[in-house]
Amino acid sequence: MYKEVHKCLLCYKPLNKQVSWLTFLERFSPAICPHCKEEFEPTTETNAEHRSLYKYNEPMKDYVHRYKFMYDVVLAKVFQQQLHEALKNEKRIIVAVPMHPQKLVERTFSPVEELLKAAKIPYMTLLEKTTTDTQSKKTREERLNTPQLFRAVGEVKALHYLVFDDIYTTGTTIEHAKKALLEAGAKSVASFTLIRG
Repeated sequence: MYKEVHKCLLCYKPLNKQVSWLTFLERFSPAICPHCKEEFEPTTETNAEHRSLYKYNEPMKDYVHRYKFMYDVVLAKVFQQQLHEALKNEKRIIVAVPMHPQKLVERTFSPVEELLKAAKIPYMTLLEKTTTDTQSKKTREERLNTPQLFRAVGEVKALHYLVFDDIYTTGTTIEHAKKALLEAGAKSVASFTLIRG
């Protein structure tokens, strides 16, 4: 689906790729330049129940705006290597946080699923969003008081799951997804996001 890129997907400067024998062993070609890569700030928080890779700094806000709200699906490649490295040995079943079907038609792609696809990480769709409300337009108080957002679909076994979403702000979306899976029979549910707000 994605073609190899020759210019940085964020600043459009040519990517100067150094070719060596290691190039043939790489799973992913670079999608952004070293300068843009350095703009993203890794998180330092560690938690057994939830992990995130990056902080929600200004360059990340710009990335999210372009990717999710300007519908630039090719930007799913920006973090493909980092997500692959973080999740490639994951033993739990990864469950992508879904969009409401109506919102999916409007946007034409699922930002969460495209991140996993670009990173070549297998996942399952065991949840369905029950409302078209978007969390990004709510205040913190409104988010914390949101009624259940998801219901489980398909067969949820008594196994260990990892809910994957693009961004963690108040934790409402993640907690609702976890609760839906646990109530459907999951043994345990942890979570992982690309960004921590």
